Amino acid sequence: MILGHGIDIMELARIKTHLGSGHDDWADAVFSAYERAQADPPPHDISFYAGRYAAKEAVAKALGTGFSDDLTWLDIDILRQPTGAPDVRLRGGALEAANALGVTHWFISISHSGGYAVASAIAVGDSRGGP
Repeated sequence: MILGHGIDIMELARIKTHLGSGHDDWADAVFSAYERAQADPPPHDISFYAGRYAAKEAVAKALGTGFSDDLTWLDIDILRQPTGAPDVRLRGGALEAANALGVTHWFISISHSGGYAVASAIAVGDSRGGP
């Protein structure tokens, strides 16, 4: 059963500006050490981070919460499976929200075209209201 769906789009130019600021504060605040370790080397890191940013937004939307005091950027990891496919790992407020909905699995897709990255996240589970 689909419990939630989210989609988001991100401009690569916006990510390039963040990464080119000379400070790692932005990447550290949005992406976990695990995600940063999987990032592609420059200049491909821009596409990598744009896709992951959009995917995190899509997951937060699928949870029905968006980002709030209870759900932060670092509560959602978008990691690369050995096959290259993206995978969702939750903790903190995101994990609590997913458990409350009864989410047992995620379908996530990231795509790039031109100057944009887009992501779709579908939360799947047996029923609403917990496992």
